[in-house]
Amino acid sequence: MSKLDEKIELYKESAKKLELGLDDEFLAKVTKGLGPSIYKKDAETVSCSDPLELERIRENFLKKKLGLKESNEDLDSLIKEVCQKLGTSNRRKYRALFYALLAQMSNKTEIYA
Repeated sequence: MSKLDEKIELYKESAKKLELGLDDEFLAKVTKGLGPSIYKKDAETVSCSDPLELERIRENFLKKKLGLKESNEDLDSLIKEVCQKLGTSNRRKYRALFYALLAQMSNKTEIYA
């Protein structure tokens, strides 16, 4: 099993534990789209308590990658909702799950087709 396959399996298991309802194939595509960042301990997870990281997610992922045009307040609200879905006490908010949920909740899953 390749390192990528191991990561995909880890994220699938985590999504099932958290009952996120993410499609396995979609999650695999999001994981591949993240490239080498999933192999770096710090970059693999999202810190919901870091305002600079959340701002980067809003600007680079939601606006640039997904092409969302909503206000910053609406996008920040979406990010906060994902933080809550992944669990406020959960220290391992995997970026692949975070981005998959953001894409799913904003109806932009086709970007990974």
